[in-house]
Amino acid sequence: MAGAVGFIGLGAMGRPMALNLVKRGFPLVVHDIDPVKVEPLRQKGATVADSPERVAASTTRTICIVETTAQAEAVIAGERGIIRSAGPGHIVICMSTIDPLVAKRLGQELAARGIAMLDAPVSGGTERAGTGELSIIGGGATETFEACRDLFKAMGTKIFHVGGLGQGLAMKLVNNMLVQVNLVAVAEALVMGVKAGLDPRTIYEVVRVSTGTSAAFEGRVPKILARDFAPGGTIDIYFKDQELETAFAKQLGVPLLLANVSQQVYQMARAAGLGKQDGPAIIRVLERLAGVEVRG
Repeated sequence: MAGAVGFIGLGAMGRPMALNLVKRGFPLVVHDIDPVKVEPLRQKGATVADSPERVAASTTRTICIVETTAQAEAVIAGERGIIRSAGPGHIVICMSTIDPLVAKRLGQELAARGIAMLDAPVSGGTERAGTGELSIIGGGATETFEACRDLFKAMGTKIFHVGGLGQGLAMKLVNNMLVQVNLVAVAEALVMGVKAGLDPRTIYEVVRVSTGTSAAFEGRVPKILARDFAPGGTIDIYFKDQELETAFAKQLGVPLLLANVSQQVYQMARAAGLGKQDGPAIIRVLERLAGVEVRG
């Protein structure tokens, strides 16, 4: 699909994703509320706009990847949002992890003006965002999804179309819930093992080749052992995602036990001032309670 591409939200995930689009030759018009974040894109030849409205006015497809549902609503349908200038045939691609039911409502508002929408949240973290190897999980009309496959292929290697608008987000919440609940279990297990006198490196080597392993265990334990809590997916974001999961389940009439309980561990970490650290930093809360430290 010809024409410039808009990109709104140049944070830890958005910036490397946008840079991969530039590398693949897509002309970009970008915006972020933090002027510092647009500079790496400006230096690569992207045009900088001062609002989502201005982005949409000069593009045919606009990607939005911001942190919260409220931010996505403002970017898409706010006073200076995409909806104010996008013409019929424009495609809005919301790659933020937000409330699926809000995404459906936004899609209806856009459709009334002849604007199409996809929800296409991503999985893989900042490392795979940088290498262009994200998983992209899309919801929306098939023809709209296919019209954006070229963009998805520039940012990811595992591309899924899972159903209508909102279904990509539903799938993302299922995936995130499994990771976030598992990470709490991983932290509890490590603390228990160290309190029992086990070497944490030995715990890692045994479990990673045994039945207790998981992506959360294999990916996060090395960071815990190295005490590397530099922000990737922050505790604040994990908490936000679990809030989405539990609220969505309530609207569906589905009971969630572990997601509600594990969310309180993330809240404890936020209360302890750890909200901007990486998700595995939740172990610091459990370490303080148990009087041990998990260090490799």
